[in-house]
Amino acid sequence: MKDCIIVGGGIAGLQAAIQLGRYVDYDVLVIDQGQGRSTLCKKYNNILGWTEGISGEELRRRGREQAKSFGVSFAEDSIESAQSTSDGFILTGAQGSRYEARTLLLATGLSDRIPEIEDLYPTLGESVYVCPDCDGYEIQDRRTVVLGSGSSGAGMTLLLRERTKDLIYINHEQTPVDQELLSSMEAYGIQYMEQPAAKILQEQGRLKGVQLQSGEMIEAERGFVSFGGNQVHSGLAKQLGAELAHNRHVITDPRTKMTTAEHVWAAGDLAVHSELATAAMGDGVISAIWIHKALKKLKASS
Repeated sequence: MKDCIIVGGGIAGLQAAIQLGRYVDYDVLVIDQGQGRSTLCKKYNNILGWTEGISGEELRRRGREQAKSFGVSFAEDSIESAQSTSDGFILTGAQGSRYEARTLLLATGLSDRIPEIEDLYPTLGESVYVCPDCDGYEIQDRRTVVLGSGSSGAGMTLLLRERTKDLIYINHEQTPVDQELLSSMEAYGIQYMEQPAAKILQEQGRLKGVQLQSGEMIEAERGFVSFGGNQVHSGLAKQLGAELAHNRHVITDPRTKMTTAEHVWAAGDLAVHSELATAAMGDGVISAIWIHKALKKLKASS
């Protein structure tokens, strides 16, 4: 039985693994599918010390190596089910693999809903973004296009107005937009287009514009996507009895990051907080500290 299993090897899970590994006494396993939001990001520009930025893939690679140096082990798997037992938890993987642990950290994150648009993915995290708090700085005073769906995209466009006045909103899915949002965009002089995007024009990840289905070309230097309906991977938390918020994010104790299920913690985009890589790091460290405290008590009583 492992002392702690971390489900999810993204930014939060890896930071927790590093912290737990440094306590030396614990047998820690990270189970990861090798996917997730951070794998799509070509460059994080807001992380302390990385003045030239770092890709999500490289950050994860370095994090895995760092965690391994402290004795943390890794398994590539997708956890399909979780149940609590009298002395911990049993997890079952996609091919029937069975894992047991005294404590759990869920760092399964979320997936942005992004339609298949030709050449969009090479630009993500390089010149097209999803988080205004993370990357609003990157569009400062630049011509920016927002690709989105209905009111979700309109709301993002209006939020970005504090960064740049040169905005175009392309309602790719042509879904309804609240009249109040339409009126606000019109009042601010934001161009609104209700037409699918056929292709992203880019060079080595740098956005040049958007080709619409009609053939019209829209020039832009930067972009944001906001389609709504993101998938929060909180299924395991729900199976274990953890309380979820109305948006399916997992509710945690603000101090310890433990969920309402005993000895189950949640960190990163899965939990209720701002969706920032740097915030995920903080969640991971705090979770690990309190998992350490719990493990000390468990071992003392066994």
